[in-house]
Amino acid sequence: MTDIKEPLIPVVGVVTDIRIDTPDVKTFRVVTPEGKKAFDHKPGQCAMLSIPGVGEAMFSITSSPTNTEFMEFSIKKCGCVTEWLHSMEVGQQITIRGPYGRPFPVDTEFAGHDMLFIAGGIGLAPLRSVINYCRHYRDRYGKIDIVYGSRSMQDLVDYREIIDEWTKDTGVNVYLTIDREQPEWDGHVGFVPSYVKELGFSTDKIAVLCGPPIMIKFTLAGLQELGFDKTQVYTTMELRMKCGIGKCGRCNIGAKYVCKDGPVFRCDEIDELPDEY
Repeated sequence: MTDIKEPLIPVVGVVTDIRIDTPDVKTFRVVTPEGKKAFDHKPGQCAMLSIPGVGEAMFSITSSPTNTEFMEFSIKKCGCVTEWLHSMEVGQQITIRGPYGRPFPVDTEFAGHDMLFIAGGIGLAPLRSVINYCRHYRDRYGKIDIVYGSRSMQDLVDYREIIDEWTKDTGVNVYLTIDREQPEWDGHVGFVPSYVKELGFSTDKIAVLCGPPIMIKFTLAGLQELGFDKTQVYTTMELRMKCGIGKCGRCNIGAKYVCKDGPVFRCDEIDELPDEY
């Protein structure tokens, strides 16, 4: 494990595996040239990936901290840096620095509770780390429910891991949905917020949301209809992070900096922020 004392100094990372998840999402496995994990992190934290001469961008670390051999990043192609990453091949190098941000409180507020994870589209990427952390330390948590939806069957990220591993865990229930019917899909059809209300979860658990802003808005409203309080619901706003250490000021919302005070926020904390978020 590389010991990074200065979070702005990058280390070289080698891409050792590239998995195609969906037509526009790839998962990159990264190690140091020595074949080790670049640095320790906690669920929900992010890292800055850079291609010298092209640019850099912040991404959630999608692999669990319990994986001590490598880091993974599930990246959607949506801009200059991500297009370059998607054109990379195994063996090529990038630079990586971090970790950044406040993680999910997996060892404090989450411990001992039933967990409800709700994700839409690429929103599963930031939650994969915390889900697999909870699966690894299974005895620290109660029942785990996972609701995940996307536009189509082909747009479900980490589908094989979900089917081959998550659905087979004791005490873990997975509910998948897609927006519109497909001939090869025999599962649930409908939007995530409606599916959550349809499932009618009890309120004796912690809920964690991630996905498009409109999905989070309506899912949170649905959870409140079921009786959840905002103090029971967490989300992540890592897309607003820029420098990662509170220096550039581009992620500030009122008096808060997403990179320092987040990106993980409890939903009642978000209510304290200005409407601009």
